[in-house]
Amino acid sequence: MRGPLHDRHVAAGAKMADFGGWSMPLEHAGGGVVAEHRAVREAVGVFDVSHLGKVRVRGAGAAAFVDRCLTNDLGRIAPGRAQYSLCCDERGGVVDDLIAYLRGDDEVFTVPNAANAGEVAARLRAAAPAGVEVVDEHREHAVLAVQGPEADGVLHALGLPVGADYMGWVDASWRGRPVVVCRTGYTGERGYELLPRWDDAGELWDAAVEQVRARGGLPAGLGARDTLRTEMGYALHGHELTADITPVQARVGWAVGWRKPEFWGRDVLVAEKEAGPSRRAWGLLAEGRGVLRAGLQVLDVDGQELGTTTSGTFSPTLGVGVALALLDARAAADDVVAVDVRGRALRCRVVRPPFVPDRTKA
Repeated sequence: MRGPLHDRHVAAGAKMADFGGWSMPLEHAGGGVVAEHRAVREAVGVFDVSHLGKVRVRGAGAAAFVDRCLTNDLGRIAPGRAQYSLCCDERGGVVDDLIAYLRGDDEVFTVPNAANAGEVAARLRAAAPAGVEVVDEHREHAVLAVQGPEADGVLHALGLPVGADYMGWVDASWRGRPVVVCRTGYTGERGYELLPRWDDAGELWDAAVEQVRARGGLPAGLGARDTLRTEMGYALHGHELTADITPVQARVGWAVGWRKPEFWGRDVLVAEKEAGPSRRAWGLLAEGRGVLRAGLQVLDVDGQELGTTTSGTFSPTLGVGVALALLDARAAADDVVAVDVRGRALRCRVVRPPFVPDRTKA
């Protein structure tokens, strides 16, 4: 499948790759993953993430219904705020993680991952009471992410509102066309996500790229998005979150409304939280040269299997390899472990992410 900016990316020489069934830019011509990563950390970058799903839930009591399904507590926020949440199954596994935009008691707009949007919509639709409608709007909205220290300057130049609190959003307009502006992101930097209409995305992208370049930044692809989120220790569905990895194990219990009487997977998750999980997510910081990737075996000092890496990359910011891993409960911060990299033991230290300072709320 192709997003609204596909032809622009191809014409500009972007390297395209499959992401959740969508052809999206891995990196842009004249940039490259490392350059785009550094642009976001040091100046600003703009990402096309229009492959993300868009599912609207509306009707009498829609917010209360969503709250009975997803893990986080929508009662903690007011209209005009967004919230990270999880869609779990009855075993406590994660079907998907998503952002929920609360519009009011009768409307919630959600942004799940591209590959799982249909499943999230189907589960919500199957559970929806009479009068609540679940609408798949995947191709009605684009999503552009402006991220980095100069993000406010880019939005100001575009005539879009800035300065909202983290996870706050507003309905705005650009050249007379509607666009939602939300103070969120997936990079660890101050940033915004812009949700214009699908057919309006091209002109907004062109204008945003112009302002980004004027501030020393670059258009950035999903390769840099992955290295940026890994440096922050952010979970990615299919890696740190799966049907077999619960929120408790993944250390995203902060996105669970534990006092809520109802949400999908609640009984299993409450029991696991009380008993303590058998494994937990950690970060690994390489102390030697080597490329860390997902799916590598992690061994303790005695050579016993301790767990597996779930994501791994070279950190452009630190200049060393970093990884996220799911390790046995006996693992602890500052432990020294060995990661099997093509038959060679790479010494790593167990740490709590993020690997670099978190500036999302700056």
